[in-house]
Amino acid sequence: MILEDDSGLRSAIERLCRLSGFKTRSFRSAEEFGASDCASSARCLIVDVQLPGVSGPAFYGTLQLPRPPAVFITAYDGPATRQAVDGFGDHALLTKPFLGAALLGAVNEAMQHGG
Repeated sequence: MILEDDSGLRSAIERLCRLSGFKTRSFRSAEEFGASDCASSARCLIVDVQLPGVSGPAFYGTLQLPRPPAVFITAYDGPATRQAVDGFGDHALLTKPFLGAALLGAVNEAMQHGG
């Protein structure tokens, strides 16, 4: 599942994942209809930290345990961002812009280790 408010980046991530053999669903906000249901059953989440409305980490925190593994992405890497993500354990945090290979590596690693 891809949760990213930037439509261009969301489409690029979705295309990259599909070309790599993943089935994807994407959403522009945590409040978008179906996002919570999809996230609960996903094998891995790619979640933007700074979303309009509910932030990526806040959305992730609402998911029932055990939560699927997540790869968080952000344009604003800093102590507050790291603290928000670190609160959920060992998850990848990639700073935009990132290479497609780095994202795929983080997704594969998350899926192998459960987060």
